[in-house]
Amino acid sequence: MLRALAVDDERPSLGELLYLLNADPRISSVEGASDATEALRRINRALECGPDGPDAIDVVFLDIHMPGLDGLEMARLLTGFSRPPLVVFVTAHEGFAVQAFDLKAVDYVLKPVRRERLAEAVRRVALLRETAPPIPVHEPDPDHISVELGGVTRFVPVEEITHVEAQGDYARLHTAQGSHLVRIPLSTLEERWRSRGFVRIHRRHLVALRHIDELRLDAGTVSVLIDSVELQVSRRHARELRDLLMHRTTGQ
Repeated sequence: MLRALAVDDERPSLGELLYLLNADPRISSVEGASDATEALRRINRALECGPDGPDAIDVVFLDIHMPGLDGLEMARLLTGFSRPPLVVFVTAHEGFAVQAFDLKAVDYVLKPVRRERLAEAVRRVALLRETAPPIPVHEPDPDHISVELGGVTRFVPVEEITHVEAQGDYARLHTAQGSHLVRIPLSTLEERWRSRGFVRIHRRHLVALRHIDELRLDAGTVSVLIDSVELQVSRRHARELRDLLMHRTTGQ
């Protein structure tokens, strides 16, 4: 069973494609996106959860002519991912087939889309999925974290992150250059980066010990200063933080 994402900026075309894909018994789920930025955000979420996660995507059915980032540019970005989904182009233009197949597209379906032709594209995707070697499970890159910025995926070095702020199921990563929102709970980052010198100081904040400039005590309250930003330390985390900073200072 395949999990699909359909991408087309024309709503009637997107609606028809979603209808046809939903009717194919080999498709277990399909979502729609109206532009490349929305699609890349969805694919990033799929990659974060892994190939067996609930948000995984096996194949993207992708229009070519779209405002902003077009389908070919988006497919080119996907080739740089470690585990990209398969790509089927669905377009009204015949002239881009060579570029499409250079980008390892599985198929190139012309509009108006015929049910039988789309079914053939799904068959090719399903065959590739069945015959592909098992995908090795990799741990997340310990030195970088991927973030989406204007439809482009960047890899931010973990050592540049000064602190992290919880925002529901998301986390905002702060660096000296700016901030980035990722769909990862703060508790997951705390576990992943504990060995890299990150410590929880509050239910909403995770900080990098090496970026703490000051520890402040004022009338029984504790706070830290990081790049001119003052963050409150909760009582339950204050003792652990002081101990860690003391050990860092003394080298013990």
